[in-house]
Amino acid sequence: MTSSTSLASTFDSTCSDPDLESRVEELLSRLTLEEKIGLVHGNTKFTTAGVPRLNIPTRWLTDGPHGVREEISPDSWIPAGRWDDYATALPVALGMAATWNPELVQAGGRLLGSEARARKKNILLAPGVNIQRTPLCGRTFEYFGEDPFLASRMAVAYIRGVQSLGVAACVKHLAVNNQEIDRMTIDVQVDERSLREIYLPAFQAAVQEAGVWVVMGAYNKLRGQWCSHNSYLLNHVLKTEWNFKGLVVSDWNAVHDTTEAVFNGLDLEMGTELPPEKHFLSEPFRDGILDGRYHIELLDEKVRRNLRVLIATGGMEQEENRPSGILASPDHRAISRELAEEAIVLLKNEGNLLPVLLDKVRSIAVIGENAIRKHSKGGFGAGVKVMHEVNSLEGIRQRAGLCADITYSVGYSAEDAGQEALERAVKTASRADVAIVFAGLGRAPYLDDESTDRASLALPFGQDELIRRVAEVNPRTIVVIVSGSPVEMDSWIASVPAVLQAWYGGVEQGTAIARVVFGDVAPSGKLPCTFPHRIEDISAHDFGSDTYPGLNGKVFYKEGLMVGYRHFDHQNIEPLFAFGHGLSYTDFAYSDLTLESGEGAIILNASFNLTNSGSRRGAEVAQLYVQDLESSLPRPVKELKGFAKMMLEPGEQRRVTIPLNVKAFMFFDPERSGWMAEKGHFRILIGSSSRDLRLAAEYHFEDSIFEPVPAALNGHAKREPVSSSDISLCEARP
Repeated sequence: MTSSTSLASTFDSTCSDPDLESRVEELLSRLTLEEKIGLVHGNTKFTTAGVPRLNIPTRWLTDGPHGVREEISPDSWIPAGRWDDYATALPVALGMAATWNPELVQAGGRLLGSEARARKKNILLAPGVNIQRTPLCGRTFEYFGEDPFLASRMAVAYIRGVQSLGVAACVKHLAVNNQEIDRMTIDVQVDERSLREIYLPAFQAAVQEAGVWVVMGAYNKLRGQWCSHNSYLLNHVLKTEWNFKGLVVSDWNAVHDTTEAVFNGLDLEMGTELPPEKHFLSEPFRDGILDGRYHIELLDEKVRRNLRVLIATGGMEQEENRPSGILASPDHRAISRELAEEAIVLLKNEGNLLPVLLDKVRSIAVIGENAIRKHSKGGFGAGVKVMHEVNSLEGIRQRAGLCADITYSVGYSAEDAGQEALERAVKTASRADVAIVFAGLGRAPYLDDESTDRASLALPFGQDELIRRVAEVNPRTIVVIVSGSPVEMDSWIASVPAVLQAWYGGVEQGTAIARVVFGDVAPSGKLPCTFPHRIEDISAHDFGSDTYPGLNGKVFYKEGLMVGYRHFDHQNIEPLFAFGHGLSYTDFAYSDLTLESGEGAIILNASFNLTNSGSRRGAEVAQLYVQDLESSLPRPVKELKGFAKMMLEPGEQRRVTIPLNVKAFMFFDPERSGWMAEKGHFRILIGSSSRDLRLAAEYHFEDSIFEPVPAALNGHAKREPVSSSDISLCEARP
């Protein structure tokens, strides 16, 4: 019997098992040409053909990142209308990243793996790890934020959780899929150093640390070649440098050419909007083998990778010998609620308005459509069909309805931002002890949604005016932002004493928000992305239209390394709320930083005291940033390289140690094509956010270390890096 423990082992160790390889080769030797071809392309929207005579089953793939997607029709995106495909919706990925809690995210991954198993799915098409280059990207909510280190930690935890249940996770979208506008055609021009330091680390961690079984190529091009059959990305970086032994799947309808798909690293074609026999890796591939254009070994290698993943995940075992799954259980709702609670970020809390103390409040006005809207179903491929989702108004009424008079007024809606609704809401707020405005976005086109980007950072539907008017009549106004990406707040933030960022919180969002608002749990989330005052403060929007959304079919990443807080630091721009920011209902003190040599792969341990100096129980995320004081190449002012989340009782102090390996000090040297940690001085910075640094100490790196990457494969078309004359890596501008 295959246990969940063995399935949780890394893919590298699983694939080194000679028994697995012998099974793969034995099956491969028995397959006919037609059967082999059937394993490398889809035969419906989400399945590939089985081989009954060899007991190779039909393979089922499924979205999505926050819960197993409902069943759809075999050949369309129309829901199948079944009664047995309800699932648990987790908070969106950006919310998971806001927890800064890999252990809890791993529990969420196990939940997803369990529910995928219950639905008989083999591959879960998640997580997405594309870096937030612009908050306008419609799929920002599906990713883990702007920092490659934080995204890597979240990705590794998520993947380990999913794959512990014998379901293959699929990390996506490789690579530089950082906008939805023109995503099917845009050609990304990015220099090699920025590609390596910003956009690839989370994928590399997914492969080399988490042992992910499947990698999905992106829709866009990288340096002129489609990412789903990009030789440099797939053959060279992924399969040669990183020694990836799993399979590469295309994004749906992202394949464009049979020859490129054959030679450039694609192993499974999905979603092509042609009859299955006409897919690029179907009859055209078979015919090319028969007439001598393609060697049979090219097909065999793709089949090996598909079989390897199928066998390694237990896909050919009897159901009774596989880990069992559970669908939409009370325990799963509890995990979703805990994730939602830890994801909530307390952005502002003047006068300690939060938490709302029910023994001192008689009436509460709840305002805004996002108080009643349910978001789990939205977002196309990221949507989840749930049995019941607790919205914010329900959560507040369930928690406080017996203690206070709760009134609701819509104030605005996506369908009607009328003056009459606004005036009713203002009147309702004026009569209450406390007003809570639920503002934000929705998982809908041109807001937070696949295939479209947002038009601006502004709140839609007249919400800015609503918040200003409510704050004028009620000085005890709390704003709760429900969104999957940052929003502008400058027009009202000064007049509102308390603001929470709640993201889209899954099936228990309303319960989680109520528990934070009324103090049952202290907020502990930290921002995984910078909140700017204005869109022009974001580096991708600071160079002209060729950097976003692109010009003449190309988009140039002229900001180079300076993405997110790196840009804000480099240009000395004050953010609205900094990367890593998040308040609590208590206070934390940092003291006594010491640096000591580590052992083995750990070269340095940074240790310090963390004290809960307030009067309430709470959790703090202590963050470690590394600053290179004398690099031979320009580097960001500082970079996140470690963090620790600690729950502390009032007055409790703990000694916290954050270990650092050599990667924490490295940068990519494009001239030498390798990773360099230079001899010299570094500064270790410890604090509560990227702009709230409490402790600092200097560290001297004794000897330079250089780790070259392998040369590009002979016979494969490497796309050369963009020259420094085209893209400025880090140079400050006037």
